[in-house]
Amino acid sequence: MIITRYKEDELFVAENDNGNKISIDMRHPDVKDGLGPVEMMLAAIAGCAAVDIVSMIRKKRKTFIDLRIETTGDRKETHPRGLTQIYSKYTLVSPDTSLETFEKVAKMATDKYCSAADSVKAKINITCEVQKPE
Repeated sequence: MIITRYKEDELFVAENDNGNKISIDMRHPDVKDGLGPVEMMLAAIAGCAAVDIVSMIRKKRKTFIDLRIETTGDRKETHPRGLTQIYSKYTLVSPDTSLETFEKVAKMATDKYCSAADSVKAKINITCEVQKPE
């Protein structure tokens, strides 16, 4: 479960069951010091794929040094301004992993194993319930 609480206008804090927190920052870029909701979705997809990529490279007994993922998204012009396209550019530092192997691993991580990417591709039912404090 994630509990999201108001901190100030356009700034919220989300916390999981373990007490880990993250700021959700929708303020103007001049004062923004956190990620907005759509940026978090892009980061979640990159992070999800990254874990699997590193794991698969290591399972192949290849040398893993570093991984960088640049993720961008195109959004609709009208509200709600949801994502219409997501693009990730993966850069792997591994002296003994071929580009062909890396392409296969990255595709498999993104298309087959990443639950965050799978979720944004799916038609998800979202429900809400409202209440006032007692």
